[in-house]
Amino acid sequence: MAAMDVIVEKLVTVWRRPAVRRIFPLLFLLISSVGSIFKELELVPPSYFSSSKNFFNLYFVKVSWGWTLLLLTPFLLISSSVHRGASLLGQRLLSLVVATAVWYICTETFLYIEDATGACFESKTSLLATNEFASKATCRRAGFNWRGQDISGHSFILTYSSLLIMEETSPMAILRTASLPALARTVLNLLYVALNLILMTWVWMFVCTSVYFHHPIDKLLGTICGLLVWYLTYRYWYLKPFSPGLPPQRQLKEQKQHA
Repeated sequence: MAAMDVIVEKLVTVWRRPAVRRIFPLLFLLISSVGSIFKELELVPPSYFSSSKNFFNLYFVKVSWGWTLLLLTPFLLISSSVHRGASLLGQRLLSLVVATAVWYICTETFLYIEDATGACFESKTSLLATNEFASKATCRRAGFNWRGQDISGHSFILTYSSLLIMEETSPMAILRTASLPALARTVLNLLYVALNLILMTWVWMFVCTSVYFHHPIDKLLGTICGLLVWYLTYRYWYLKPFSPGLPPQRQLKEQKQHA
């Protein structure tokens, strides 16, 4: 597995750079803004990814939170066991519980806002709303079109999932030199590479969302929500005593900064 070790080493080297970790969150705002301009000016021609029925959208983005948890959970289980701390494992699993709660509350809030601010129209081009249907669900079931403040759930979840993976995989910088059984190291390396691949997928699909779908304000709001909940947890709350805390590598960094 020498090749895998080389790949892991290169990925860790990239993510250890402070500039990369500072710029990465801002990248989503840049992509969303520039992509929205491209979409409004119709500068990007249709492609396989301009269809919402493309493979990656159907089987990855629409269940993106499931993919994120599926890969992050075993990674945290193995990486926490290396530090031989049940409390650390509990903290990291609690961070996933918090993240899942954030994901659920935000997505449900987006749906509520769309319902509360919308109206039912007979078609996408119709200018006259019908008062017969008071919710998006009943409107859609009747074959009509619902128009409301549709905050982009894709922009939100792809931003938030990517930043969550960035934060929770940071211990790999110290794990790669830890003494581990061969099987544990192999599984950990595979999970780390898989998490980086899924993160790249999220970024690519975020680009596609930006240039092909949604109104600019809806994408910007979704992106800002993803950045905001990440910042409030990993840059504010998790620095406090009564919180899940930061991953080990980030804890060491914060301790040095405050020493």
